[in-house]
Amino acid sequence: MGDAQLISRFDALLSDLDGVVYAGPHAIPGAVESLLRLSGIGVGLGYVTNNASRTPAQVAAHLRELGAPAEDHQVVSSSQAAAELLASLLPAGAAVLITGSPALAHEIELVGLKPVHGAEDKPVAVVQGFNPGIGWKDLAEASYVVAGGALWVATNTDMSIPQARGIAPGNGTLVAAVAAATRQTPLVAGKPEAPLFHAAAKRLSAERPLVVGDRLDTDILGGNKAGFATVAVLTGVDTLETILAARTDERPGYIINNLTELYEPYPDVESDDGTYRCGDATASVDSNGIRVRGDKSSLDSWRAACAAWWAAHPHAAEPTAPELEWLDQ
Repeated sequence: MGDAQLISRFDALLSDLDGVVYAGPHAIPGAVESLLRLSGIGVGLGYVTNNASRTPAQVAAHLRELGAPAEDHQVVSSSQAAAELLASLLPAGAAVLITGSPALAHEIELVGLKPVHGAEDKPVAVVQGFNPGIGWKDLAEASYVVAGGALWVATNTDMSIPQARGIAPGNGTLVAAVAAATRQTPLVAGKPEAPLFHAAAKRLSAERPLVVGDRLDTDILGGNKAGFATVAVLTGVDTLETILAARTDERPGYIINNLTELYEPYPDVESDDGTYRCGDATASVDSNGIRVRGDKSSLDSWRAACAAWWAAHPHAAEPTAPELEWLDQ
């Protein structure tokens, strides 16, 4: 086991927000303090968000209200990633139809493209991002332009968005409406695609970033696609059981309970003839599932179990949940 803190292996932390830094209106215990410690050890900090309806400045202001370190430039949104993607594919001044918020239009403007709002302005591209005010006419306008052969970029494709009253349709459902009408598929800038993570790393001049998130299907998958190290934190959506069962592309490199554990040594997992050891725990796979010798409440037991199961199933295209047999140590 190395004695160095986990975070010392990296030069920047690319952090998700909801489920990592805060849950609803409140900061997650220990999160703000952990983020504040990064500057003291020379590790950069960036926030990556799929929310395209708020400007990075608005997101940063919210983080500062919670006590977290956040300058506007440290927040990288899917709107910015979409704008950078479009700017790399289009000539300067090209007209882009905005199917989304004023914040999205502003990002398009900042990269030297021209935001327009109707097919009569002859846009060569469509950018689609979440805006609760979007209606049928907006989706129809996007469909006309996309069907006409324009480049189509979506900020993100989250199918749902949590609201105070429950789960509501996210940008992905609105993108799906245009896709169904046109039989076209957009390029996607936000999680779980790589552009958002690459944009954040580039902004921080990071060569060895660590992506931290609570969701396998957006944060961890996106970080993996970007070629970065990933750590799953257990303060949000995914659980030890779902992480163990994860398909190959969504498996994190590290698992921690909360952000404070970034400052603790991370144990190595060693294998010996099919038995995987992490700390005092061991795990091995047999025809019935996984036999784990260790404390069920210890992360080391789950780290060993993940290592054993993933080694036995290196190419899992779908989640596969094994039976777990817990043995006394």
